[in-house]
Amino acid sequence: MKKMTALILSLIILSAVPGCSDKAKGSLVSTNPDRSFSSEPESLVRDSEYNYEVREILCENKGKKIYGKAYVPVADGKVPLVIACHGFGTNHEIGEGYAEEYAKHGIALYTFDFCGGSGDGCENLSDGKTTDMSVMTEASDLGEVYLAAKEWDFVDEKRIFFQGGSQGGLVAAIAGIRFRREIAGLILLYPAFDTYDNIHSEFSLGDLPDEFDFEGITVGRKYVEDLWNYDARDHISGFEKPVLILHGSEDDVVPPSYSKEASKLYPNCTFFLISGAEHGFSGRYIGEAGDLALDFIFKNI
Repeated sequence: MKKMTALILSLIILSAVPGCSDKAKGSLVSTNPDRSFSSEPESLVRDSEYNYEVREILCENKGKKIYGKAYVPVADGKVPLVIACHGFGTNHEIGEGYAEEYAKHGIALYTFDFCGGSGDGCENLSDGKTTDMSVMTEASDLGEVYLAAKEWDFVDEKRIFFQGGSQGGLVAAIAGIRFRREIAGLILLYPAFDTYDNIHSEFSLGDLPDEFDFEGITVGRKYVEDLWNYDARDHISGFEKPVLILHGSEDDVVPPSYSKEASKLYPNCTFFLISGAEHGFSGRYIGEAGDLALDFIFKNI
């Protein structure tokens, strides 16, 4: 399998780390030329507190650029990594709501733009068009990001989790099946396990135009064709690593019943229905979800 290239564009410092920009291990850039990561994993406890850096990292999938940001704890050893997947029509900024809190606790988070995965008015810094995007192309993007991330000098490759919200949750679940023996677990936020039912209720495969509007975004035939004969719920029981599913009780976009059903299909799953939360956590619900996710990560690293 082709190894994906990861390039660092720049480093934004959000913590007091001395030094100046210079090349570090591989193609990563560090503000401290004397800083390096031990080959040993960083020992973490739940109440640990770290400074962190933000690194802009480019990945690639089939010649297309994938843009993302890594929130990296300033640690001595290799740290766990959460790869965060945004939902339909949004972008990497969604993952930033969790990134700072994770990084302060010693957990790195990489949040990125899917190729062609963002709608009008939502800037996408990766290559690709919405008409070329599907859940399966996004799962492919996630897979290539994962393969690259295993090589990053700050990452403990045995402690990598996939996290996704809405369509990003479905993508994480699908890619999780592919890497079920390698990743440490899944964190699924209001995952869109209803997508298969939705496309079958709204479309006829024989009557699909080349391009059409779906939930306010122009997509192509590929979006429907790639999922027409694939229902993730038929496959997720094969993922035996730990899974956390969080869903809002007031979600009127993806019914919570889909997450409850999925939680019973996974062999090792914890499901929380967050009272009062709607689709796409905001305000205090992000804090509540973040705390539950951190508890889950620390339990499984």
